[in-house]
Amino acid sequence: MSGHPTPETGSSPGGRHLGELKKGERARVTGVDERGVVTTLPEGELERRMIEMGLVEGSHVEVLHEAFPGRDPIAIRVNEHTLALRRAEARAVLVAPAA
Repeated sequence: MSGHPTPETGSSPGGRHLGELKKGERARVTGVDERGVVTTLPEGELERRMIEMGLVEGSHVEVLHEAFPGRDPIAIRVNEHTLALRRAEARAVLVAPAA
């Protein structure tokens, strides 16, 4: 998918990672890119799982809850369903501010 992170900032051009959002923030998914995300999963598996959970380009997301302590994992609403993600894995999802 589009929206590859820039090497200088680690952020996508014109966007942020889902793992950077705070409770109550809303955004629109612009892409999924697992490069730069530390995971024990085989290459491509994290991206595949994110897409299966509905984190596809154009989806609307909202951070509903941040666990205590450390604000990790997070609960997010993706369109009409809710799921929990580790912030490290949520960094594979590129987002832009919701319109």
